[in-house]
Amino acid sequence: MQDHPSLTTRAIVGGKTKSTDCIRAIIGERVEVAEAIRIRRARRVLSDRPLESEKVDALVEAMRLSASCFNNQPWRVTLCMGAEALPAIKTALSKGNVWATPAPLIMVISARPPDDCQLSEKRDYFLFSTGLAVGQMELRATELGLVCHPIAGYDPVKAKQLLGIPEDYIVITFVIIGYPSTDSSFLSDKQKAQELVRPERKPIGENFFLDKWGSPYK
Repeated sequence: MQDHPSLTTRAIVGGKTKSTDCIRAIIGERVEVAEAIRIRRARRVLSDRPLESEKVDALVEAMRLSASCFNNQPWRVTLCMGAEALPAIKTALSKGNVWATPAPLIMVISARPPDDCQLSEKRDYFLFSTGLAVGQMELRATELGLVCHPIAGYDPVKAKQLLGIPEDYIVITFVIIGYPSTDSSFLSDKQKAQELVRPERKPIGENFFLDKWGSPYK
């Protein structure tokens, strides 16, 4: 089994893959930010190959340097990669996320409202700041040749119990991290089909407005 076929677009057929569009991104090669944005995908085909400590440190540093409201840095990240914590946290995954089984690292991202700006009109910034940090880490992971896939399908109560996370924290996401692989046996047929192409984006004018709400930017 080929553990990390660099960052290529793959078409998955059954339990195998075939290349459909080579992308210039090789493990260890510097990738421009624009290129990392373009090729980033929430892929699901993972190897169980352990991550080098320097790459884990690089992901942590990417989050540490992220912007946040008044530099509050509200995120609290539990790195599950040990012989006990990693298998345990995988029991909190939903059935639809069994594809994450091979992952050598799962980051459990938590935060709480009072640790970040709380302003008028329900503007609690802890979720926004934490999302910025995770997004920045995703781009660094892409540069390092890693899959970095945040998910929402897990049991947050069980995660808190397993990891000793205080009750007043919200478990915002699990981030599944590992090298890409070619073994898609953990994926459902629907998930295999989803790996074939990047999910379509909405037209710009649906999300971006010029000068007033509802007036399409383009």
